[in-house]
Amino acid sequence: MSTKIVDVDDKCFGCYLACMTPEQCRAARGWLDISQSDLAASANVSLSTVRDFEKGRRVPIGNNLSAIQSALESKGIAFTEAGITGPGN
Repeated sequence: MSTKIVDVDDKCFGCYLACMTPEQCRAARGWLDISQSDLAASANVSLSTVRDFEKGRRVPIGNNLSAIQSALESKGIAFTEAGITGPGN
């Protein structure tokens, strides 16, 4: 196994993969017309995890952030370098 050195951008909160920002999370929910509690249930995380992340209060631990992003992706959202795209785009 080799080690890869990754330059971490502060805005990306230390993610090593395509990272979702709080703004993208809110936009994706709006695009899908789902509530914070719907997203939390889909991602199997607490409502406060989603709420606090979207308000910029704290960054969820890696597996929770990944679960939130995966839940949105499973509903058709794609995270790209240029932002997000939604179902049918």
